[in-house]
Amino acid sequence: MRRFLLSTACLFAAANVYGGDLKMQFVFDGDVPAPAPIDVNRDTAFCGKHDLTDESLVVNPKNKGIKNVVVYVYTGRGGSDLPDSPEKNDTHELANEDCRFEPRVVLTQVGDTLKVTNPDPVGHNANLNFLKNDAKNLMIPASQEKDVELEESEPAPIPVECNIHPWMRAYVVVLDHPYAAVSDEDGNLTIKGLPNEELTFRVWMEAADGALSEVEVDGKTQEWKRNRFEVDIKDGVNDLGVVKIKPDQVKLP
Repeated sequence: MRRFLLSTACLFAAANVYGGDLKMQFVFDGDVPAPAPIDVNRDTAFCGKHDLTDESLVVNPKNKGIKNVVVYVYTGRGGSDLPDSPEKNDTHELANEDCRFEPRVVLTQVGDTLKVTNPDPVGHNANLNFLKNDAKNLMIPASQEKDVELEESEPAPIPVECNIHPWMRAYVVVLDHPYAAVSDEDGNLTIKGLPNEELTFRVWMEAADGALSEVEVDGKTQEWKRNRFEVDIKDGVNDLGVVKIKPDQVKLP
């Protein structure tokens, strides 16, 4: 009996440590917009052969899933109060590849390193417009790389631009906790291991220019004030279902 009680206690403790997952899918509630071609006017011999398109809004034509939507626990004014999270000291790669940044969105935590690489045969530039970390304007010659240490959390996703190729853009999210996710090519995302409490989440979507107000969540209209919503996180999977974004909420490419 004592062994059974100890095992039960251990399982209960493990469940409390693990917490719950938040799952959702972002879907475009309209006709799928055609990708807009990029006017490649620099390094045309190399960049011009990659059929580059505007990636500010990427919608899957098969299921209308929206890629690169970011959801994270909001800890700013009026947000959630989380316990301190240990630094992971991970390294994340942002590649200047085929005259575009890959990935479009990089999720990081304070203490991590951003490794900016350039596998292309032409030179690139990475202009990181940080607000709290030291701003960087890095020249990345062909086949070279540079590291950026992330020492402070940022209040919003930070744009990264290439001054040599002005169509290139990416975003770096720097948080003081690990509770964030970015939607995949089907519009799906999952934030794992959340604390069991009511949490405030913030949504960011590049094409929405930071402003998502009225959305449809699992068939019901909701108003997200300042791009935020609350969920009382329970153990296991907390599935919000499908979040539909109307065309008038975004700027089409």
